[in-house]
Amino acid sequence: MKKTATKKAAPAQKAKAVHKPAVKESPILKEVKQLYGFMQDNNLDTIEYDQKGLYLRLVKAKPAMVPVPVNVGAVAGQAAAAGAPVPVQEQYKEVIKSSLMGIFFRGSTPSAPPFVKEGARVEKGDVICLIEAMKVFNEMRADFPCIIKKVLVENGKPVKQGDALFAIERV
Repeated sequence: MKKTATKKAAPAQKAKAVHKPAVKESPILKEVKQLYGFMQDNNLDTIEYDQKGLYLRLVKAKPAMVPVPVNVGAVAGQAAAAGAPVPVQEQYKEVIKSSLMGIFFRGSTPSAPPFVKEGARVEKGDVICLIEAMKVFNEMRADFPCIIKKVLVENGKPVKQGDALFAIERV
């Protein structure tokens, strides 16, 4: 009888990592990498290096600001639906509006009583307030008889032409 020798299969050998020969880094590249690492570690935006005839300035790029279009009509509609305050002129049935831009005064002087108080009846032609514009005090007079329901502007505050000054009820 003839004996035959059989070889057992060798266990799988581990794949050896193939190393490419390392490219030799230049000393300047090493310095740049070190400076970049220093910049990142210390959270710097800019770093300057000037040595051995080499001037280098590294600056961290900032993200660009991109304008985002907004549909103004949609935003205004959403604000109204969300219960945004209603403009003063729409809260009252009738208002007296400022005829010019300036500073609103209820009386002739800061210590004088106001021309009209809330709840007071006003006749056509009565002075109801002063609007100071360019150092000139302009009297505002009632155009018709009415009752002052509410004063809508604080004394000494600026107003624009068309701003509501008084909520009224015609008599």
